[in-house]
Amino acid sequence: ALTVRFITRRFIGDYDPTLEMIYRHVAVIDGEMVHFEILDTAGQEDSLQIEEKIKWGDGFAVVYSVTDRCSFDEVMRLCFLINHLHASPKRSGGGDQPPVVIVGNKKDLQFDRMVSTEDGENLSKALKLPFYEIS
Repeated sequence: ALTVRFITRRFIGDYDPTLEMIYRHVAVIDGEMVHFEILDTAGQEDSLQIEEKIKWGDGFAVVYSVTDRCSFDEVMRLCFLINHLHASPKRSGGGDQPPVVIVGNKKDLQFDRMVSTEDGENLSKALKLPFYEIS
């Protein structure tokens, strides 16, 4: 839903969250045309699949739901995996860390919240990564 909103500027509530998709999009950022290829994962990968997807990416939004503690608990593991795989000398340009941002989604669902804003902020400080909560 976040990817579709980024591309179309509209919220589409009816989508299949188990369907993996690659979206292509062109946007003007700071006066420059930027071509995006966004892999929207289904979040159900085994460890080999997730490693291949991380190697594919040049930047990452690690998204969790504030209504799902298990998704939050995966953030640290994914961030460390991104760091590890992109620091590998086998990767061309190894050592250059890609941009990573932590995103807490569904902040409008306050009554269903299982992860506090403070939890997200503390994790982002520990990992030294930017953090945002969105709806």
